[in-house]
Amino acid sequence: MLGMRKWSPLIAVCLGTFLLLVDVTIVVVALPAIGDKFDAGYADLQWVLDGYALSLAALLLGAGSLADRYGRRRTYLIGIGLFALSSLLCAVAPNEQALVAARILQGAGGAAMFATTAALLNVTYQGRDRGVAFGVWGAVNGAAAAAGPLAGGLLTEHFGWRWIFLVNLPVCLIAVWFTVRGVSESRAPQGGRFDLPGTVSFTVAAAAVTYGLIRAGDAGWTDGVALAAFGAGLVALAAFIVAERRSDHPMLDLALFRRGPFAVLIVAAFLTQAAAFGYLPFGTVWLQQVLGNGPVDAGLVGALPMAAASLVVGAGAGRLLQRVAPRWTVGVGLLLIAAGDLLQARLDADSTGSALIPGLIVVGVGVGSVLPSLSSAVLAEVPRERSGMAGGALNTFRQLGFALGVAVFGTIFANKVSAGHGQPAAFADGLNAILLVASGTALVAGVLVLIFVRHRVTHAEEPQLVKTA
Repeated sequence: MLGMRKWSPLIAVCLGTFLLLVDVTIVVVALPAIGDKFDAGYADLQWVLDGYALSLAALLLGAGSLADRYGRRRTYLIGIGLFALSSLLCAVAPNEQALVAARILQGAGGAAMFATTAALLNVTYQGRDRGVAFGVWGAVNGAAAAAGPLAGGLLTEHFGWRWIFLVNLPVCLIAVWFTVRGVSESRAPQGGRFDLPGTVSFTVAAAAVTYGLIRAGDAGWTDGVALAAFGAGLVALAAFIVAERRSDHPMLDLALFRRGPFAVLIVAAFLTQAAAFGYLPFGTVWLQQVLGNGPVDAGLVGALPMAAASLVVGAGAGRLLQRVAPRWTVGVGLLLIAAGDLLQARLDADSTGSALIPGLIVVGVGVGSVLPSLSSAVLAEVPRERSGMAGGALNTFRQLGFALGVAVFGTIFANKVSAGHGQPAAFADGLNAILLVASGTALVAGVLVLIFVRHRVTHAEEPQLVKTA
C-alpha cells in the first residue's frame, strides 16, 4: 500500500499524459469513418485534427502561468474534467462542426494537463525517484504514439469511431481518483500572470494562418477569404510580438530567440512535427479509401511501424543518446526523417500499403533520436529560471508544427487528387508530393541544427518550487 501511495502521483500524471497524446494519433485512423458519417471533405477532416492541436498549442503557455499562480494540482484536475466533458461531446457530436468545436475544447483541457505534468513530477519526487518517474513518464509519451493507431483502428472497426472518445471517460475518472488521492498542491514561488493579450493574439495568428491554408486548398490561393485570413494572421502575429515585448510577464520571452541554438532547436521542433507526422492522415485516407484496408490494418500499416520504431529507439537507447551532443542526435535524426519520407515517396497506382513500411521505420528511428534529445537540448540553452517557459515553448511549437503541417499537406494532397479526378494514381501522386515536401522540410531542419547547434550549456540547480498541503 505504501508503494502504491508513493507512485500515485506518477500514475495520475501518466494517465493524463497518455490520454492527451493518444488523442492525436487515435483520431488519424478514424478520419475516413468520420468523413463517411458526416459526408465531410478533406478540409473538415483536417479541422478534426487541427482544432485539437491548435487549441493545445495556443493555450499551453498560458495554462502553465495559471498553474504556477493558482496551483498545479487544481489546474490538472480542471484539465481532466474539461477533457472528459469534451470527449463526451465529441462522441455525441451530430455533425462535423460540433465535432470540431468539441475537439477545440478538448485541446484546452489537454493544455491544462500538459502544462502541469512535468512540474507535478518535479515537485513530488526527489533524487533517484525523480529519475525513475521521468523515465516512466517519457516511456508513456512514446507508448501513446504507438498505441494510438492500433487502439483507434480496433475501436473504429469493431465498435464505431465514437468509441475512440467514449473510452476516455473511465480513464479520466481513474486519473482524477489517483490525483485526488496522491498529488499535493504546488505553486511557483512567484506565480505567473495570465498573459491575455499574448494568448489571444497568438491564438488568432495560428488559427487564421491555418484556416487560410485549408481554405486555399479548397478554393484556390487567390480566394479572397483565404487571403483575408493570411492578412489577419500577419496582423495578429505582429500584435503578439508587440504584446510580448511590452508585457512585464510575457507568456513567451522573445529575448530567448536571440540565442541562436535555442531558436534553431525550436524551429527544428516545429519542422519535425510537420515532417514526421503531418502526412499520416493522408496516408490513412489512401490506405482505406483507395486500397480498401479496414481501420485496424490502416493503423498497423500506416502509423504503427513509425511509432514502434520510435519507442524502441527512445526506450532502448535513450540514456546513450543523452550522452551525445544534441547537434548529432537531433541533426542526424532529422536527416533520417528526411530519408524515411523520401523512401516512402515512390508510390503508384499499383502500390500496396507495404510500400510505406520501410520508410516509416526509418522515420521512427529518426523520431526516437530527435524528440528525447530536443527537450534536454532546449532546456540546456536557457537560464534555469526560464526552463519552464522554454519547455512550454517547445511543446507549443511542436503542436503548432503538426497543425500547420496537416494544413499545408492537405492543400497539396487535395489539389493533386482533384487534378487527377480522384483516380487511384492521383491519390498516390498526392502522397508522393507531400512526402517530398516533408523530406525537404526535415532536410532543411537537420542542416540548420548541424550548422548552428554547437554546444550544450549545463545547469547545476533545480528550479525552486513551493509545495503546499
